[in-house]
Amino acid sequence: MTTITTHVTRADQAANPYFYIPFDVPEATTRIDVVLTYAKAEDCIIDLGAFDPRDTGYPTQQGFRGWSGGARDRFFIATDDATPGYIHGEIQPGTWNVILGLYQVPVAGADVTVTITLDSAHRRLEPQPARTFPVRSEPGWYRGDLHCHTFHSDAKGSPELLHAAANQAGLDFLAVADHNTITQRRYFHPQSSPELIFVRAMEVTTAVGHANVYGMDEWVDFRMTHLSDAHVLERLVHEKGGLLSINHDKPTIPWDYEFPVADCQEVWQSTWLAWNWISLERYQQRLAAGQRISAIGGSDYHQPDRLMPEGPLVLARPTTVLFLPELSEDAVLAAMKAGHGYVTESPTGPHLEMRVGDIVMGGMARALAEVEVVARGAAGDLLVLIDATGLVAKLEIDSDDWSASIPLPPVQKFIRAEIIAGDASRARLIAEFTAALDGCALPWQLKGADLVDQPIRRALGNPIYIGA
Repeated sequence: MTTITTHVTRADQAANPYFYIPFDVPEATTRIDVVLTYAKAEDCIIDLGAFDPRDTGYPTQQGFRGWSGGARDRFFIATDDATPGYIHGEIQPGTWNVILGLYQVPVAGADVTVTITLDSAHRRLEPQPARTFPVRSEPGWYRGDLHCHTFHSDAKGSPELLHAAANQAGLDFLAVADHNTITQRRYFHPQSSPELIFVRAMEVTTAVGHANVYGMDEWVDFRMTHLSDAHVLERLVHEKGGLLSINHDKPTIPWDYEFPVADCQEVWQSTWLAWNWISLERYQQRLAAGQRISAIGGSDYHQPDRLMPEGPLVLARPTTVLFLPELSEDAVLAAMKAGHGYVTESPTGPHLEMRVGDIVMGGMARALAEVEVVARGAAGDLLVLIDATGLVAKLEIDSDDWSASIPLPPVQKFIRAEIIAGDASRARLIAEFTAALDGCALPWQLKGADLVDQPIRRALGNPIYIGA
């Protein structure tokens, strides 16, 4: 057993938010146990992780062995098993590092103690689970959640419980984006099936912004220390054929890095009432500036240690709905990138479809004289059309199976559609949200007055762009 005590300061944090404690691992080691001890407080939060000797420094391609953020104060890594969030397998001899994330450091600094225990007992070398490639060979609209968490990062619930929640919600696909790790795939790779397709994902999580990466087998280095490192992230993801999505660009964790070439933006995270009008406004500004970014949504649901009943603050609130030629991971990723879909309030939320002839959402038209819109399950709500300059048209949806061909004035750069809650829907949604809070204060630092003048969106469609 080795015990290492060090003092971390705000100067350390300013120099590099990631602090390394090296230790040596001899040949034949089959298990490493690490315990972190410090005086936790509101102004003292220290994250925890590990790298093996293959780490070359940011951005590394190898050497990551796990991350638990502030959710755990101990972990083990063995040849046959590991703590959730940590990668089991071969234990390379040499210099390893415990990595501390200096998220909050008090003015006086903090004493940190790391205790390391090594073991060389005989253990099997267990392989990582093989990925499966299920397909449901039917075209159609498919529903999923593109942002949720298990106890492989900072949720309390297991992958099995999250899987049950997805089945309960009637989802067709699910992206489990645990923070800075990919070990949730131990469960989800073998369990992916034509009934529920799992999409590979990881949430790159820092104090300056969060982003999801999709469709990659490899872990992505999250140790960004400069605002320009967003472009490093972009390169790492796109070189491996993945998709990059900017998460919840709003209070309380906006995207403060430089803006990279992103494939998607999470314009709706959790209930609409959690500042999502700010995410949408920033998305609108980027579209108006000429960027082509697909709009997606995700609940950011942190699975509890029990299966919760359906409600406004659980999995698939909101739901991303994509039109797919088949249900498969490849088809989901392609539709996400292309913008072939919309975001709606729940798995049973309003359907929103817009096209210009054969051109669907996410496509490009030479000109836009009129659009065809279909809205279902939104009687009494409003359909609005928006271009780069703002509001273009507003119509009342007078039935639950509504469609219209809408003539357009000259429009700029794109056209997109939203369904905005009418009086009855608005009252119902606020009542359901208030009941779900069960007397607790409004989350996300909201005040009731913040909601008074905010339109409540029930569905958001991807744009059709204007171009050659």
